Amino acid sequence: MKLPTRESETRPVPNFKRLLRENVRLARKTRLFSSRAIDLLAAITREFQFSLKAGELQVINGNWYVTHTGLLRLARRKKCSGIHVEAVDSLCDSAASRFVVKATVYPSKNSSGFAGYGDADPSNVSSLVRGAEMRVAETRAVNRALRKAYGIGLCSVEEMGTIPNPVEKFSPQNANGNGNGTGPKVRDRLCQIIRQHKLAPELVKAYAVDFCGSKTLREASRERVENFVLQLADWAKKDRNALLIQLDSYSQPKQEGAA
Repeated sequence: MKLPTRESETRPVPNFKRLLRENVRLARKTRLFSSRAIDLLAAITREFQFSLKAGELQVINGNWYVTHTGLLRLARRKKCSGIHVEAVDSLCDSAASRFVVKATVYPSKNSSGFAGYGDADPSNVSSLVRGAEMRVAETRAVNRALRKAYGIGLCSVEEMGTIPNPVEKFSPQNANGNGNGTGPKVRDRLCQIIRQHKLAPELVKAYAVDFCGSKTLREASRERVENFVLQLADWAKKDRNALLIQLDSYSQPKQEGAA
């Protein structure tokens, strides 16, 4: 079954500069927000016209995530030809509430389609949607297919198992040392994540410094470093490819403006 698209838009696309100003204003109200994220927000706004106010983007722990609403509205703006959704029966287990769904997005009538898979079970969905695993799997599949079809490197909110808590901390027994600095346990956890997911240490360090808003990692507060390690672990687990794109933005120094 293909899902038809609407001919008209539910939200007119505003002037790019006005939309960017609005997005930046709303984003700066977020406590954990890196300076580089503004540059990424400008690129996202210019290319996809996503709006924070309309609920098409979310910023979590200083990182951008697109929403299901934003992806569907983008598909309408791009005049998407249709979306085909089907359950992958061989991988589904209704007794265990585990479902795997395949979605195929057709950007144009002549397109061969872009496929994406979404899975959901009680272990990777929020307790708020427990019992609706099939619908969650469908949403995740559609989101992945739309992101492929339109070249969107951002992970979608709905693909995350849970939204990381920006103020969650490690338990006291796992946080040695006082004052600023990472502490041995936090540093060990960061090194473990880097090894496990094969991340570039120098890029992770650059990202951490930018995320924490300090000149060096040693100068960052323990809370911000712990928050960074938590979100890095979650992002690496949920969407390593999106994380690699984020880290790659730190591989080249910023271009200085002409004097």
